[in-house]
Amino acid sequence: MANFLLAVWAFSIQNGKICEWMTKQGDIKLLDGDYAVHLDLIAKVRGMKSAEKFFEDLPDRMKGQPTCTALLHTYVQNKASSEAEALMEKMSEHGHLRYPLPYNHMLSLYISQGQLEKVPQIIKELKKNTSPDIVTYNLWLTVCASQNETEIAEKVFLELKKAKVDPDWVTYSTLTSMYIKNSLLEKAASTLKEMEKKISQSVRVAYASIITLHTSLGNTNDVRRIWKKMKSTFRKMNDAEYTCTISSLLKLKEFEEAENLYNEWESVSPTRDSRVPNLLLAAYINKNQMEMADKFYNRILQKGFSPSYTTWELLTWGYLKRVQIDKVLDCFKKAVGSVKKWDPNENIIRELFRILQEHGNVEGAEQLLITLRRAGHVNTEIYNSLLRTYARAGKMPLIVAERMNKDKLQMNEETRELIKLTSKMMDTDFGVPGLWVTRLTQVPRIGELGRRKCTDVPNAVAETNAVLAPLCLEVNGGPVDYLSNVPDASQAG
Repeated sequence: MANFLLAVWAFSIQNGKICEWMTKQGDIKLLDGDYAVHLDLIAKVRGMKSAEKFFEDLPDRMKGQPTCTALLHTYVQNKASSEAEALMEKMSEHGHLRYPLPYNHMLSLYISQGQLEKVPQIIKELKKNTSPDIVTYNLWLTVCASQNETEIAEKVFLELKKAKVDPDWVTYSTLTSMYIKNSLLEKAASTLKEMEKKISQSVRVAYASIITLHTSLGNTNDVRRIWKKMKSTFRKMNDAEYTCTISSLLKLKEFEEAENLYNEWESVSPTRDSRVPNLLLAAYINKNQMEMADKFYNRILQKGFSPSYTTWELLTWGYLKRVQIDKVLDCFKKAVGSVKKWDPNENIIRELFRILQEHGNVEGAEQLLITLRRAGHVNTEIYNSLLRTYARAGKMPLIVAERMNKDKLQMNEETRELIKLTSKMMDTDFGVPGLWVTRLTQVPRIGELGRRKCTDVPNAVAETNAVLAPLCLEVNGGPVDYLSNVPDASQAG
């Protein structure tokens, strides 16, 4: 009764009323297990500190194994190792470690943090106080698999069988993945067969795992068979299941079948989740079919899909292969602008600058720098890439030192060498791309400096810098791009 009411009122917990309300009900007797559920809900809604406070305020008689384990679970979810270890010591002192669940929580914590060296000691302590359950063995096997310790994993599995613990689908999935990774394909086929025996309607998530494993073994017909079985078992497939199966068919080079399955998903799913069409978009781009990719992209737009970061990044790579620089820069800018906080993809930045440098495209390099600055990702190496592009083009960049100073960056030896090299280069526009000449010549003195040929380059650069420097003033606490308001190429006069 109490647990049911807690579940019903879970969404009201932020009001701090639930426990107070239940304690006032004369016909409800709260047990420590009920408080454990309540603590878990508080942790989910209010956070770890509130859960700690709730635990501290409990009567001592309610600080038993259930509530201690619930608090331990909170520490594990928040990766609070020291707090979890201290609580385990207290639980040991009070005799609350007679079940495997607390140990399983600690195993999960150490695995998630990569502290695998602590796993053997936890298992040793567990065996002294209680017996491992299937979750313990599955976590233990996961550690063995991650370290490619096939023989140890097989010993763990034999111990599991000897202890008369019934292996589940996770057990066989872990073993199969390990065998595939180590090219033990016969063993993988055997454990995968056992895994299939363990699946049922109640463990729906296992089906996708089986499809993925059959894909890794190249079993195209088995992928089709499992998908057909899923469709006969469940009334409706969800997005994750379509994603898994479409991805598997693409990996197996069954492109037409993947396209047909995508069409089916598009006709039945109301979600418009861009992750599903991104699979086909990536496939077209990987096959160098940019015409198909463009056509497919336009199709999903017409269907009402909103491009995600991945969509724009895929298109960026696709256009990079074709060296369609304008489209590359446009898609990259949209990719960066589609997320609140961009996690820089160094590979794509390197490749972008490589192509721009190869073609001496200083205009594109400057546009890329502006995009990166607005995303909060500029560093000395990016400026060096910009300078290398100018050097390749035989042009002289403007006020690099001033711009780096505004970005709070230090020059390194390569920066100085590149500035020295490019300062000797002569260009009638002082390295200013044609797109920007019109705007710059509207500034007093720039028109004169930009149109005359100079024999005294250092003096000319100094004069130009003196005029441009004020355009890089700090506004609203951040550096302003002096080219940020330059019109598009199509608008340039």
